Amino acid sequence: MSEFYRSYATHLHEVYHGRVYRIGVDGQFSCPNRNMDGSGGCAFCDGTGTIAAYQKPQDRLIEISHIGIEERISKIKMQIEQGKRFLKRRYRADMYSLYFQAYTNTYDTLEHLKMLYDLVLEEGPFVELIVSTRPDCITDEIIALLKRYQHSVQKVWVELGLQSGSDKTLARIGRGHDVFSYISAADSLHLAGIGVCTHVILGLPGEGRKDFAQTVAMVNRAGSEAVKIHNLHICQGTRLQDWYEMGEVGTASLRRHVEQSIWFLRRLNPSVVIERMVCETPEYRLVAPRAFPDKHQFLQQLKSTMEERGWVQGDLV
Repeated sequence: MSEFYRSYATHLHEVYHGRVYRIGVDGQFSCPNRNMDGSGGCAFCDGTGTIAAYQKPQDRLIEISHIGIEERISKIKMQIEQGKRFLKRRYRADMYSLYFQAYTNTYDTLEHLKMLYDLVLEEGPFVELIVSTRPDCITDEIIALLKRYQHSVQKVWVELGLQSGSDKTLARIGRGHDVFSYISAADSLHLAGIGVCTHVILGLPGEGRKDFAQTVAMVNRAGSEAVKIHNLHICQGTRLQDWYEMGEVGTASLRRHVEQSIWFLRRLNPSVVIERMVCETPEYRLVAPRAFPDKHQFLQQLKSTMEERGWVQGDLV
């Protein structure tokens, strides 16, 4: 553990004795919470599916239902090669994780998922397989499939989007699932020996410290091994943008997100790995906050604040 919180870089170095880099890929998945034409979805979703920055969002094909599985696999393999070239050139990387990042990466037939995961993992070696999805898109059959890949990589992870521990908030932002489905999915994944990383958002509409307390309690209850903390950010073409322009929603300043993050960290189990604490949405997609500093400034201020006050992750658990 680092001095103030358990950082992801420290965790990876302890486990793999070196730096591991994620290759984020878009498997051309869709989402059960969006309509066939791409509309709908969560209030914060702009339809890009958080595609990796070094990939090309414009290459995503819109009519997902018309794409053959072979073409999808071919596109993923191209993305892997592109990701390896970028990471080797920029970081001299030699250890990689395969990260199914965009949209809901278990939302497909079991046959397609098996074919896709099987063939894409042949592009390794990868030390980890990481699959990002929704709690309501985890079934016993999918868990059994993911468990098989524990023989192909050193660790299989599933990233679950919880966002909030409040069912009221989840309904407000149109998540389409409740907190129980998150707990149920996490418990089932853990029974299969699969790691869980939980996504949460601080500053969702109508939320305060009571709601943050519910969220951190759910993450602790689920035994999530890792967490990604996002500051609320508003993308173009979302319902959040409409609410923001009507003055119903605001975004946190650097100071406020530092304070909120520290409040959350102090109540989080000290063993939980912190994979992220600030969003890095490209400017061309972002409505607000426009003047938020980069993650290095944020982390510097967070660490200095915790040091000044003598606080560490989990000291209030």
